[in-house]
Amino acid sequence: MKAYRIICAVVLGTSLAIGPAFGQQAGSLEDLLEAVRDGGGRDAQQHQQRLQEFQQRQADQTRLLQEAQTELANEQARSAQLDTQFDENEILIENVQAQLDERLGSLRELFGVLQQVSGDARSQFENSLTNIEFPDRAAFLTDFAATAGSGTRLPSIAEIEQLWFELQREATEQGKVKRLPAFGFVTASGEEVSEDVVRIGTFNVVADGRYLQHNPETNSVSELQRQPSQARFIDSTSDLISAQSGGDLVRFGIDITSGQLLSLLIATPNIRERIEQGAEVGYVIIALGIFGVLLALERLVTLSIVGGKVRAQLKRETPSENNPLGRVLKVYDENREADVETLELKLGEAILKETPSLQRGILFIKVISVVAPLLGLLGTVTGMINTFQAITLFGTGDPTIMAGGISQALMTTVLGLCVAIPTVLLHTLVSGRSRRIVQVLQEQSAGIVADQAERVQ
Repeated sequence: MKAYRIICAVVLGTSLAIGPAFGQQAGSLEDLLEAVRDGGGRDAQQHQQRLQEFQQRQADQTRLLQEAQTELANEQARSAQLDTQFDENEILIENVQAQLDERLGSLRELFGVLQQVSGDARSQFENSLTNIEFPDRAAFLTDFAATAGSGTRLPSIAEIEQLWFELQREATEQGKVKRLPAFGFVTASGEEVSEDVVRIGTFNVVADGRYLQHNPETNSVSELQRQPSQARFIDSTSDLISAQSGGDLVRFGIDITSGQLLSLLIATPNIRERIEQGAEVGYVIIALGIFGVLLALERLVTLSIVGGKVRAQLKRETPSENNPLGRVLKVYDENREADVETLELKLGEAILKETPSLQRGILFIKVISVVAPLLGLLGTVTGMINTFQAITLFGTGDPTIMAGGISQALMTTVLGLCVAIPTVLLHTLVSGRSRRIVQVLQEQSAGIVADQAERVQ
């Protein structure tokens, strides 16, 4: 009984599920049975229809498979034919290449040499000054090198003769001093101008008062950003521009390195730049040197005038107050009646009054001659400190980083010595003249005292 209830529940649940699927509602077991029967018939019909479609598609697939197999066989046959043809072509190429090598013989080496020569010539011509006049030859040499090295086309006799001509023309142009009228170039300020320029072989190209440089990358000419500081080099460029063709001889320094020596020449710092390398210490040394020289010159002029007046006083009997000796002699005239000791003291006092004016500034000149080398040593130490700081920050890989400190160290030393040497000489000269005048005063004073002592006796 219990099993029967379970079966009824299952059948009822199935009826509820099948009914909506077939678009109808089973109201009883009879209706459910009828629906099941109808559903089974429809399933059989659909199965039969799918089976027929599959059989029809199977025939199509069989036909496609046969067509693919036929095409595969054809392609395999064609592949075998192409393999055979490829092998035959390989053999034919080897035979033809052997025939070509046999017929070329030594010409192959010749074409290899021509290719190398054309490549080297192209590189040389691109860096040559003559390239500013003949810029089209680079394209010819490029094509010729490609033709000689390709092996597909042999260079013609005309092309070989053209290569010969270009090499000969380059050799000829290297020995010419040639004027290029209205030639365009770029000035140092970036302005494009057209002026007459002169090309000296492959070494230099100059305009009026200016040196120019060749830029191989763009095959253009531009003015050097900085010209040589020596006037003789600049003057020679103007002489070249104004010289008559074939008539005038001009002295001109040729840069055989095609610009390298000239670049080193213009990179050499001038006097102003060397002074600037000394920085603040260098300026102080120069200021002291100028002051010391001016002071020494003033002392030389003054002592020369005083010395002339003293020599003139030696020739006169009447004392004059416009010179130290005259003022000392006037003291003697005022104290003729005094005793020897008093007169000697009076004359000594007069000489002592004259001595400071005669020795004024001499000690300061001596101080400058001593301090200048010390300031140079100070600049040397400062420069070396800067050098070691640069080494600490950037290492020793780039010497230009250390160049600033080393330049300051050396330049201040040079400035210190350049100031000390002349100031020492000037101090010696000025001090000597001052001592000679004082010596004259002392000699005359001693003579006066001696004469006074003889009269008293």
